[in-house]
Amino acid sequence: MKALNIIYNGLVKQNPTFVLILGMCPTLGTTSSALTGLSMGLATLFVLICSNVAISALKNFVPDKVRIPAFIIIIASFVTVLQMVMQAWLPALYGALGIFIPLIVVNCILLGRAESFASKNGVIASACDGIGIGLGFTCALTVIGALREFLGTGCIFGAHIYPESYGSLLFVLAPGAFIVLGFLIAIFNRLTNKA
Repeated sequence: MKALNIIYNGLVKQNPTFVLILGMCPTLGTTSSALTGLSMGLATLFVLICSNVAISALKNFVPDKVRIPAFIIIIASFVTVLQMVMQAWLPALYGALGIFIPLIVVNCILLGRAESFASKNGVIASACDGIGIGLGFTCALTVIGALREFLGTGCIFGAHIYPESYGSLLFVLAPGAFIVLGFLIAIFNRLTNKA
């Protein structure tokens, strides 16, 4: 039951995008379509789970003076593995996400969860935290990407819903990311009774 509560907190109560307002660089930069939003979310989910588990397992062996650099090296190792796998087997997706894959290393969500949760809890709880926060981030990016793609091009995951000529280019461009994010934060807060 505790594991489900930790996952629920990551999805709803501590959602990194809609509640904590963290990781805005990939949120705004990679959500021009539902597919890129989902892909960036899944990439972050993988690194978050792996780094949380590794940091939790190694927390007693890392001196306090080098705690943050050690966390960054652990996170960077998993990002490097992810980057190599994507380059080898998913080159088109890797090209679409571009610089945002290596930037996962400095994503404040990962370092924040490493410092505030994984370094203070056990391996199972840290894995559940990674799953919850990662799924919350993935869902947020996918919803933002789907709305931007739908409003801008008339598609969702590449499937045409209405003719592209009726779409508004604004939503595919950077200002559209801010507009959609703002409305979704307001809706999320209203639904979770935080407004």
